[in-house]
Amino acid sequence: MNYKSDKDLGLVLCSHCSKVSTIDVKICPRCNSKLKQRDEYSLLKTLSFSIIAIIFLVPANLLPMMYVTTLGVIEANTIFDGIVYFFQTKSYLIAFVIFVASIAVPIFKLAVLLYLLYITKYNKIELARNATRYYRIIKFIGKWSMLDIFVVALMIVMVQFENLSNISAGLAAVAFTIVVVMTMLATESFDTRQLWDKD
Repeated sequence: MNYKSDKDLGLVLCSHCSKVSTIDVKICPRCNSKLKQRDEYSLLKTLSFSIIAIIFLVPANLLPMMYVTTLGVIEANTIFDGIVYFFQTKSYLIAFVIFVASIAVPIFKLAVLLYLLYITKYNKIELARNATRYYRIIKFIGKWSMLDIFVVALMIVMVQFENLSNISAGLAAVAFTIVVVMTMLATESFDTRQLWDKD
């Protein structure tokens, strides 16, 4: 690919307001943000947050997401148990939402983050355009990542309101929250400008 990046032209892009300035300008004249041509620790921060998210993804899916107490009997349910339960009770939409928010989205986000790190580390510039699109996708869906926690919280409120049984959140909820936060931090710390760097 034949192009010149901001590094080649001696320019710097403000990551807050997108104003382009010369490299000698340290403070954005439009929004007063600190200007950096590249975040030198971007890859390290993204990799670290991604590894933590991968570690916590395992207990998030294996440990109980919630405990259901009915007539003194306590039943522990994992995320997958919840999907199967809602599918068997023909609540297909809820089962689909939990599957997408709890399993598909976190795995997809982590796969994309590792893909971005691979492209940046090994200067696969020919893949930079698609990688940028993937980055925008995971950044967009990041705001919906806590949907599963909201579903559990909603179920707790509904069941408590009906006074038929009791539901409490399990350790998987904590692990899942850590996964969501870490993937969001990994996404935010990734500097997409590095995808286009030739060196």
